[in-house]
Amino acid sequence: MKKLLNDPDRFVDDMLEGLLLAHPDELKFASEDKRAVVRADAPLEGKVGIVTGGGSGHLPVFVGYVGRGLCSGAAIGNVFSSPSSEQMLAATRAVSGGAGVLYLYGNYGGDVLNFDLAGDLADAEGIETRTVLSTDDVASAPPEHAADRRGIAGGMFYGFKCAGAAAERGDSLEQVADAAKRTMENTRTMGVGLSPTILPAAGKPTFELGEGEMEIGIGIHGEPGVHRGPLESADSVAERLVGAISEDLALKSGDGVSVLVNGLGATPPEELYILYRRAAQLLGELGVEIHRPYVGEYATSLEMAGASISVLRLDDALTELLDAPAASPFFRQ
Repeated sequence: MKKLLNDPDRFVDDMLEGLLLAHPDELKFASEDKRAVVRADAPLEGKVGIVTGGGSGHLPVFVGYVGRGLCSGAAIGNVFSSPSSEQMLAATRAVSGGAGVLYLYGNYGGDVLNFDLAGDLADAEGIETRTVLSTDDVASAPPEHAADRRGIAGGMFYGFKCAGAAAERGDSLEQVADAAKRTMENTRTMGVGLSPTILPAAGKPTFELGEGEMEIGIGIHGEPGVHRGPLESADSVAERLVGAISEDLALKSGDGVSVLVNGLGATPPEELYILYRRAAQLLGELGVEIHRPYVGEYATSLEMAGASISVLRLDDALTELLDAPAASPFFRQ
């Protein structure tokens, strides 16, 4: 696999330097090691800050959602590796405007451990924090263990969008955390992998997938899914993904939803729209109305081929938050 990089060990640092050189009016560094990035206008006095973070390799997650109406800051780890608690704390300090800080990130062990420590340190400095985890991956645990599920595209994007809108309009820390929780409770995602990703430092695939094979339910780091078999048609894949999501969310006629069809890094947008076509048909057959669709790359895994489908069940409050304007280097609404 050919890659455009310099020293593999500086892959993340070179990327971040280029990102901030390209968007100096929107982003700034908040730590000496340049692994904490915040809004250029941070801190916003009297408003809740939102800090996210995790391993690199998933752009636009995490740092790509730092912006107006989204997150306030992000701590950035090495590829598929958690940032340190010190980097998380640096982002927390930099976005704290006196109204508290929400930690909003994926349910992965290293991230949870380090964010918990950062929260304890922030609390000791007088910065009040709350935590909401993204747990939208239907394939990663059964409904009775939903709290153990991984966070992937839908939980990340919809969580950042809705909680960010609540913070932007001036909601309290408890209200912003509640908006994030309601978003997670109503979001489900399931994906399909078609090829592995190559770690820059290792130069080898994170997992093996045979020629002509697919894996349903694969995680964004290559975690095992729930079905591996011959590649099926786009319609069949969409039926598998939407069927599992609809059952888990107990969707019914009259529900309103937003749909996110997300590419994992190496899937052409044409194929994503083919998936969306069938997903929209299936939801329509259930009597479910789609309010706002998103199709594109919202949470990737370097050059992994594949896609995921996410559904957010809407109510009036979530619809208002979803529809609010937002802007970051990677997202405009």
